[in-house]
Amino acid sequence: MDSADTLRLLTSQMSFEVDGEPSPSSPTPGCFSSKERDQAFVHPAQLPNGQRIMLLKTLLSSVCERDCFYCPFRSGRDFRRATFKPDEFASLFAKLSAAKMAEGMFLSSGVAGGGARTQDQILATAEILRKKHQYRGYIHLKIMPGAEKAQVYRAMQLADRVSINLEAPNTERLAKLAPHKIFLEELLEPLKWVEEFRSTVPAYKFWKGRAPSTVTQFVAGGSDESDLELLTTTNWLNKNISLKRAYFSAFNPIPGTPFEDKPPTDPMREHRLYQASFLLRDYGFDLEDLPFTSQSNLPLQVDPKQAWAQTNLRDRPVEINKAEKRELLRVPGIGLRGAEAILSARKLRRLRDLSALRKLGVVAERAAPYLLFDGRRIATQMELISR
Repeated sequence: MDSADTLRLLTSQMSFEVDGEPSPSSPTPGCFSSKERDQAFVHPAQLPNGQRIMLLKTLLSSVCERDCFYCPFRSGRDFRRATFKPDEFASLFAKLSAAKMAEGMFLSSGVAGGGARTQDQILATAEILRKKHQYRGYIHLKIMPGAEKAQVYRAMQLADRVSINLEAPNTERLAKLAPHKIFLEELLEPLKWVEEFRSTVPAYKFWKGRAPSTVTQFVAGGSDESDLELLTTTNWLNKNISLKRAYFSAFNPIPGTPFEDKPPTDPMREHRLYQASFLLRDYGFDLEDLPFTSQSNLPLQVDPKQAWAQTNLRDRPVEINKAEKRELLRVPGIGLRGAEAILSARKLRRLRDLSALRKLGVVAERAAPYLLFDGRRIATQMELISR
């Protein structure tokens, strides 16, 4: 199997790993055909900082000694496996980068020969790219379960982002999903090391003079966990290890695994978890504010911010010309930029109708039922409320 076939095989098995936002409308850099892009297995992605890039997501190896119940790479599963050597993959990716077929890389791997040995292979690949090929673009490196502390530090010196998948929200749930992984020592501890290094090591010692961001991923529905469990752990990570983002991957059964007959998770659940996690991270919400059902899950039929507003703001609307930022952020249709725009506009004039909000980037029709303009509800708002 040549390098192109190996890349085709390994990248095709990375659909469950997430980095950034899909951005199908983003411009495609370089001049190459759609067939060539398919060969390279790059994906248009918008990173959390807003940058749009063509991202190559791949494994260094799909050989794995772990037996996680949900995972397509689990040991013993019958499928074709492949492995890159560090210098082989680094050379291939350097060519893709030079041809403007890939602007960034997300590198993970199955675990073979232990987490520390696998991490050495990932680090060697990144070092060859940075030093031999002088690659200065985006690299996201996965931290392997069982990686050593010094390896985590080295990954932070080479990458723009590092991550380790917690997969489940706690020890009890992880045992149902991946019985031979150790939640605290193998998964959570490396995330703590990242924050320790970020807090104690001078910024100039990291890649491009700043510490890499950190993300994690959960398999939503894989261990029969509740949304409350997932968001409790996410909220702790946000507050204690400066997590850039938690990703949620809706469980889908894989043939040839112990969970092949387990029902898939509704994709809407994944969507609601993302919405709720943003409310916790960016909008000043607490866990107690979220509209959990009696089963400790989020309702699927309404987004959590809307549900909170229906309960708390319908009879106590927000005065648009006096509200503080934290109050504005509680209103559906007003995002982070919209709240800032409102505060800036109020320094120059009073806001008197929905058209003024539209000009500021607010989704005025969503916000209308929960707002007052100088103490009054305008006619459009009354119509919306009565529906």
